[in-house]
Amino acid sequence: MTSQLTAGQRALLQAELERRQHELDRQVADHQGGLSRVEHAREVLSQDSDDLPQLEAGREMDMALGDREIGELGAVSAALRRLQEDRYGECVDCGEAIPFDRLKVEPWALRCVACESRRERAARA
Repeated sequence: MTSQLTAGQRALLQAELERRQHELDRQVADHQGGLSRVEHAREVLSQDSDDLPQLEAGREMDMALGDREIGELGAVSAALRRLQEDRYGECVDCGEAIPFDRLKVEPWALRCVACESRRERAARA
């Protein structure tokens, strides 16, 4: 099934995805200070601290934040690819169109509300 989005809706969502991609690119670069992920982790670990447990906790929080940013950046980039390939707005599970209102909230959504709800329930079980 093809997406039921109008050209205007697609353009609006594409602009939002591109804006979020640039924002995340900037956040990742700022967070890592221009270093690679490995270099950044090494720098965090090498910080002088008398309290090793606090340093470890800080490193874990820092890495979790980086993971979240990188994960979202990947989802946004994948959504932009789907837009270019004319597969954007289709649920990856059932193939039905993802409603525009859902995509306005989460433009990188892969699933319609019903399929995402089923997936979340299964993950909790």
